[in-house]
Amino acid sequence: MTVDIDKTSGPADTPPSGPEAIKAIPVRHYGRYVSAVVTLALLGGIVYAFSQGKINWGAIPDYFFDDRILDGVGKTLLLTVLSMAIGIVGGVLLAVMRLSKNPVTSSIAWFYIWFFRGTPVLVQLIVWFNLGLVFEYINLGPLYKDEWSDFMTPFLTALLGLGLNEAAYMAEICRAGLLSVDEGQTEASHALGMSHAKTLRRIVIPQAMRVIVPPTGNEVINMLKTTSLVSVVQYPELLRAAQDIGQTSGAPAEMLFLAASWYLLLTSVFSVGQYYLERYYARGSSRSLPATPFQKIKANVLSLSNRSASTGGTA
Repeated sequence: MTVDIDKTSGPADTPPSGPEAIKAIPVRHYGRYVSAVVTLALLGGIVYAFSQGKINWGAIPDYFFDDRILDGVGKTLLLTVLSMAIGIVGGVLLAVMRLSKNPVTSSIAWFYIWFFRGTPVLVQLIVWFNLGLVFEYINLGPLYKDEWSDFMTPFLTALLGLGLNEAAYMAEICRAGLLSVDEGQTEASHALGMSHAKTLRRIVIPQAMRVIVPPTGNEVINMLKTTSLVSVVQYPELLRAAQDIGQTSGAPAEMLFLAASWYLLLTSVFSVGQYYLERYYARGSSRSLPATPFQKIKANVLSLSNRSASTGGTA
């Protein structure tokens, strides 16, 4: 008996050439659409409310580059830089004292941080400004002697009030950075005969900068906004200059909006600098650096151009 075999047809159990394409159906998130509509409605309501107010919007561009405003911006930046310099130097010193095995220096650093972090910076500024009611003269022996009112100027009051307060916060940031370095690094440096100061300077602090720098950039931005508090001690920074112009021009609310615009502009510039600084110190901790804003824009433009080219080619 013979069996005819159809050689043209393959075996019945032949597997398919490849897996079938899965048709992915995106999930519709209706809550996102609803929240977007509600947000746009609230934003439109706020814009409409401000448009109905009696606000002379034309006064803002008229005084935006006024000499008094620009002078206030310069003094604000100067006060920010100097106060942060005092805060960083004092913070590093306090952090080292806090981590010291000497109970006296450690206790002094703890008390300093506890006091300046526990009292509002505005109260500290007013206290520095009114110490002339307690001390009539400042006497440093043969070095300096003068009346307190001549010594404690508004600039020095603002500098001490902001700088000493910032040192307490920077101390905790620096302490966290120093503690982030593995103790084995210190033990190895001591085994090589390095002193404690040299170990801090060459081993611990360079590695701790990766943890210290990002929050320090945030503190700089915060310091820029905190300088507005020194207007209460008669220092002519940005807010004080805007308030003086508002009183003479009859547009006090408009000048406050002007000051807010300048603060937004300055903090935006500082935020860009902070982003690139964090990106620089992230080189050793991540395999690939995050894309810069320009790189993101370039990537989006290229993807859109490629998509349009592929669409045109298929058509």
